[in-house]
Amino acid sequence: MALALGGCAGGTEPSPTVGTEPASTSSATPAPTSGGEPPVTSAPELITVPDVSGMNHQDAQDTMQAAGLYNLREVDGTGRGRMLILDRDWVQTGQTPAAGTKVTPDTVITLTAIKYSDR
Repeated sequence: MALALGGCAGGTEPSPTVGTEPASTSSATPAPTSGGEPPVTSAPELITVPDVSGMNHQDAQDTMQAAGLYNLREVDGTGRGRMLILDRDWVQTGQTPAAGTKVTPDTVITLTAIKYSDR
């Protein structure tokens, strides 16, 4: 069995360059523009948290995702720690952050629900 290695002309390897930084480094402070002002950086997009109180849990999840919120956490509102397996069997009793709050898309949204049979 033969093993061929390409690109090894003369058995020399390129030596690393000393004292240079990779081109992809970035500084913590944006470089000033020609006017001496730092460039304007855009703030993260803010999303208004929808009100899903009283909704079926599946519909509440769909509503949050339609708004652009995907970091969803679900909690059994009875405190029994049950998993919300069949979302349509649960009704929303609370949410954090509150409806109307402006959040970034990566904010954790906690949806609290109870089974319809717990009412």
